[in-house]
Formats: sequence, structure tokens, C-alpha cells
Amino acid sequence: MTPPEPSPGALPPILAPAGDPGRATQLHGILLLLLAIFLFTLMDATGKHLSTLYHPVQVVWVRFVTNLAIVAVIFAPRLRHALATRRPVVQFFRGVTQFGSGLLFFSALQFIGLAEATAIMDLNPVLITLGAAVFLGESIGIRRILGILAAFCGAMLIIRPGAGVFHPAALLALAAAFTYAAGAILTRVARSDSTATSILWSALVGTVLSSLAVPFVWRPVGDLWAFLLLGGLGTAAQALLIRAFSLAEAAAIAPFGYTGLVWAGLWGWLIWGTLPDRWTLIGALIIVAAGLYVWMREARAMNRAAGTGPQ
Repeated sequence: MTPPEPSPGALPPILAPAGDPGRATQLHGILLLLLAIFLFTLMDATGKHLSTLYHPVQVVWVRFVTNLAIVAVIFAPRLRHALATRRPVVQFFRGVTQFGSGLLFFSALQFIGLAEATAIMDLNPVLITLGAAVFLGESIGIRRILGILAAFCGAMLIIRPGAGVFHPAALLALAAAFTYAAGAILTRVARSDSTATSILWSALVGTVLSSLAVPFVWRPVGDLWAFLLLGGLGTAAQALLIRAFSLAEAAAIAPFGYTGLVWAGLWGWLIWGTLPDRWTLIGALIIVAAGLYVWMREARAMNRAAGTGPQ
């Protein structure tokens, strides 16, 4: 059962005393997020391989169809109950953001490296923080706004508009970061639904949307193992991600998403023999540093509100 929303100004469980049961819940969410990010980077590496051979729409379609087939089998005995949702509009738009993020990201991977695309996607933790402030009512101050702006500057170093190394596909990865963050916020809004419900709705909406487009770009599948791996990894990672954001505050666990950059760099080196250049590394470090700063400012502000932190 999903735990209730903490009251405004409550102490983040990760910073709470060791005996606080909320702290264990928060740590559980962090561990689930770390595992989800690891699986997502494996899925992204598989998607990059497939996107060089097939249209991204077909890659996304197979991912969602495989996802839907797996979860339909798992939840078959209670499928009707699992599809019942208290927030159908939220769940629909969650599915739209999942579909959009995957399509944009795999489209970018056709032209830019996995590490570069992942570094740009790593904007999403600060975007989640910004979205939580705008849409969920979490407070945000000037210093956190400056941290968010610094993260965008880091992204510009990676994208480098106007430079000779700029590729328009980098903007697709940037758009994917926005849609990913929107999905994370909507996951938080729909936390009253079960994990099974959220997974089923994402898979169903993504399957329907991609099925409308895939007939126009279809080509015979010759890499069935890779498509099945893509669907399996995506299903497992999505389930872990949904559960993580249901257990823990978005702003508290979002910074741990930066571990994806390490895995993406490793897969890029091991599989394609590519390493990010100096400016990409600098930009990625700025994004990570800015995101961690934003998170620390939020944690300190919440501590002061609870009367437990430095005044």
C-alpha cells in the first residue's frame, strides 16, 4: 500500500533520526531508483543498437507491446481490477509522456552518443524539482532557481548551439528530459493508484499511440532477441521507478538518477568504444553539481521548517 503524503514542511525521511520508520521507506525508494536507472541504461544501450537498424517508432512500439504483453500475463487474474484507476486523466497523460520521452530519446540516439544523450537527460532531476514546486506546491527560492539555471548552462555546454559540433538531435534529448520529468511528476500525482495500475496504463497508452504510427515505418524484425530484451528491461525498470516515486519524495530521490551517466559512459565505451569529450564531461559535472545543490537547499529548508536543522 502506498504511504500517505507527508505533511507540508515535514522532515525528509532520509534526514530523519535512525529510528524514524519514514527514513527506512525513503532509503527503500532510493535503492529502487538506483536499480531502475541501471536497468534503464541497459535498455537505452539496447535501444541505441536497434535505432541504427529500425525507425525509432518501431523500436518504441515493440517496447510498449512487449511491456503490455508481459504485464497483462502477470496481472491476468486481476486485470480488470488493476486497470481501474482513480485518476484516469492523469494516467493517460502519464502514458503520453512515457511514449514521448522514449520516442524522443531513441530518435536522438540515432545521431549522438549514449553518454551525451544521457547527460542531457540528466537535467530531469532539476526539472522534477522545478515541476514539484510549480505543480505540487513545494517551495522554491532564488538559490534553487540559480541552481536550476546552472544546470541548463551545463546542458548548453554539452549541446553547444552555434558550435561546429552541434547536432540538432541533441535538442531531441533535451525535449525527452522535459517529458520524462513531466511523467515523474504525474507519477507522484497518481500515487493513490497501485503500481500495477500505473504500469498497465503506461503500457496501454504507449501501445495505442505507437500502433497508430508504426504501420508507416515498419520493416521486418531480424533482431528479435534485442527487441524482447528492450521490452523486458523497460518493464522492470518502469515498475521500479513507479514504486520508488510512490515511496519517496520526488525532490529527495531525484538526484540519484545521476548514476545513469556513469552507466551510460561505461556502455558507450564497452560497446561502441566511444568516450564523451571534455566539454560533455564539464557540462555533465555542472548539471550534477547544480542538481545536488538544489536538492541540498531543499533538504535544508525542510529541516528548518521542521525545527531540526540549522537556523
